[in-house]
Amino acid sequence: MVTEPTPFGLYDLKLAVEVVKKLKVPFGVLVNQEGIGDKGVEKYCKEEDIPIIMKIPHDKNIAKSYSNGVPFIKKMPEWREKFVELYKTIKNR
Repeated sequence: MVTEPTPFGLYDLKLAVEVVKKLKVPFGVLVNQEGIGDKGVEKYCKEEDIPIIMKIPHDKNIAKSYSNGVPFIKKMPEWREKFVELYKTIKNR
């Protein structure tokens, strides 16, 4: 699941977690825009033993790519390997 580290993101994450737990679907959390908001999402995930499988920082260059419709790994190739590792993590679960 993808969430932002804000109170609104945490609220929605809790709702989604309830659903996937009832459905017994394995899951992890990707924190998007890390650095905004607070540490509530991280605290919740730790308390609930939910793995945080990736964090994407709040970054002006990423936002520019999104606003231009360009995947940010095309402008920031150092992220390519991180997404490959994310894929492997998900596949192995």
